Amino acid sequence: MLADEVRAVFALGVCDDYARISDHTRLALSSEGLKATTRMMHILAWLLNQRAFLAGEMSEHQLRKHGCLPEDRLPRYEDVGKLELGTRELIEDTVQLHSRIARLDNAWREDFLMRPDVHVMRDQLGRSLARQR
Repeated sequence: MLADEVRAVFALGVCDDYARISDHTRLALSSEGLKATTRMMHILAWLLNQRAFLAGEMSEHQLRKHGCLPEDRLPRYEDVGKLELGTRELIEDTVQLHSRIARLDNAWREDFLMRPDVHVMRDQLGRSLARQR
């Protein structure tokens, strides 16, 4: 739904007010629209790669090599400030979603090394007991 909203909002020239807005605002709308739509395309591509991997259509090696979420190009907040509130909120929603997906991607790439403390302590105890034998 978010991707559809982004596409609808940034379909330039379809709103009645587009011809009446200032050049600076039009430039901000174009620039931030490109960033938001690119951000959403990266997210959708990442999700499709994950689905292909889980369905067995892509190996883990292929996913690790080609399925990385690209780094985000954050909005220029001086440009975003020129846009309507709803558009600003939509841009922020895309930034937050990208950030959440990036955290998931990073955790997967690190093989989810973060483990509950109880498991770490159990492993340390096991190693200590093995050394004593």
